[in-house]
Amino acid sequence: MGNLRSVARAMQTTGAEVRIITTPAEMAWAGGVVFPGQGAIVDTMEFLKQTGFDSALRDWIAADRPYLGICLGLQALFEVSEEGGGTPCLGVFPGRIVRFRLPPEFKVPHMGWNTVRFLQPAAPLCAGLRTDGEAFYFVHSYYVEPAERALVWAECDYGGPFVCAIAHGRCFATQFHPEKSQARGLLIYRNFAQLVAGCPA
Repeated sequence: MGNLRSVARAMQTTGAEVRIITTPAEMAWAGGVVFPGQGAIVDTMEFLKQTGFDSALRDWIAADRPYLGICLGLQALFEVSEEGGGTPCLGVFPGRIVRFRLPPEFKVPHMGWNTVRFLQPAAPLCAGLRTDGEAFYFVHSYYVEPAERALVWAECDYGGPFVCAIAHGRCFATQFHPEKSQARGLLIYRNFAQLVAGCPA
C-alpha cells in the first residue's frame, strides 16, 4: 500500500530478485517477505483479511521465515490500534499501536529525518550501522507499544522516546522508511537480502 513500488526498487538495488505478489499462494516462491505500507491501518487490515494474507503472514512469521515490515508492516504485527477506534490487527506480538500525544511544539505526523538507537546491535540487519546516531526518514502519527521489552530493536526520540523498530528471530520491522533513507536505509535492505540468501530454501 502506498510505497510498494519504491520499496521494490530499493530491494532490487541489493541484487535480490523481487516480485510484487497479489495472493498468499505466491509466497511459496519467496525466501523472504517485505511488507511495506502507508496509509490507514483500518484499510490495511481489511485488505489482509479479504485476501487471506492475514493468516499467511502469521504462519510465515511463526515459521521464523525472513520478514521485513515497514511502517504499517510494523504496526499490523501487534494486537490492536487506536486508529479507527480500536482496530484489531494480526496479533503476532502482544502490544498496541497508539497516537502521539505531544505538546503543541511537536507536529503530528512526525515527519522527516530523525536519529535512532539500536538496542539489539548484534541483529543481522544492523551490520555496518552505528549503534546510535544513524538517521532515517519517518512519516507517521502512530507508533507501537510492545508488551515485551525484548522485542525492541530500536528507539527514537520525538517529544520522548518511542519504539521505532522490533526484532524477533528472523522477523524485523521498522516505523521509519528505509527506501526514503538514502544509503543507510539501503544498507538495511541489503542486510535483509543477505539474511534471506543465507537461509535454507
